[in-house]
Amino acid sequence: MNGTDLILRETARIIDFRGLHTGAQFATNIGRRSSLEAPLDVCAAVYAATTGHVPDVFYTDEVASLTLIESNEQAMAAIRAISAALDSEPCETEIEPGTRVPDYIEHVSNWAATRAPFASAPPSTSEVIGRILRAAQQLTAQTAA
Repeated sequence: MNGTDLILRETARIIDFRGLHTGAQFATNIGRRSSLEAPLDVCAAVYAATTGHVPDVFYTDEVASLTLIESNEQAMAAIRAISAALDSEPCETEIEPGTRVPDYIEHVSNWAATRAPFASAPPSTSEVIGRILRAAQQLTAQTAA
């Protein structure tokens, strides 16, 4: 195991316990921001699994949340692993004229929150957890080989 697979397993556990947030911001503000009951976006759950905490900006400031997640290399490695396990390619963001980079956070968050073409609904929480666990299994198998 390489650590990223463990982060993914913890991410699945966090989503199973707290629920999956698919709305605005990266977490549901239910009046108890630090509550263990507040559902999290997939990428926020990855960050929580990596660091052991959920920053208040996840409830209020999407730009600051993105910066925080992007600055954590372990969290980004786990998000890239989930992205690689999806059936679509990540969108690209232009960071300067002529320079485009894959947007893994957008890819993973949108996958969990939106209906795929030819699907009747977004993936269920169980489907999201299953995909995360399959990504972890793929990493474990790659590491063992």
